Amino acid sequence: MGSLYQLLPLVLLILIMYFLLIRPQKKKEKAVNEMRSNIKVGDEIITIGGICGKVVKVKEETLVIQVGAEKLKFEMMKWSVSKVVNSDESKTSPKKARPVEEAEEAPKKALPKRLKKDSGEQTDTDSHVSEESSQESAVVEESEEK
Repeated sequence: MGSLYQLLPLVLLILIMYFLLIRPQKKKEKAVNEMRSNIKVGDEIITIGGICGKVVKVKEETLVIQVGAEKLKFEMMKWSVSKVVNSDESKTSPKKARPVEEAEEAPKKALPKRLKKDSGEQTDTDSHVSEESSQESAVVEESEEK
């Protein structure tokens, strides 16, 4: 009976590892194999290496894909497919129509606020800044009138 209590934590650890690690991994592997076996002509795929292409021909263990603007074709193994991006079924399915949004007015450009000195003295740089701000306000007023 004492040896049974010693084996109980080991059995529990194996069960926990099965349900947390092994079982989900097998489910994921089964889904990936199903996805690879259901690839058909016209599907857009991404390979494990990052190559994007369109399936032109499907064979038993290989695929012929078309890549790039030059429509270069090459053959690759099915196991190198990472995921199917776009299939013919999703292209033919009706898409939901989005409501047309009204054109929004462009936000007005906010001009930076100028800090004024409390004292009545203005230096050369202060007078130059005030001249620029008056010119900018005149330009803004003209653009608002149009």
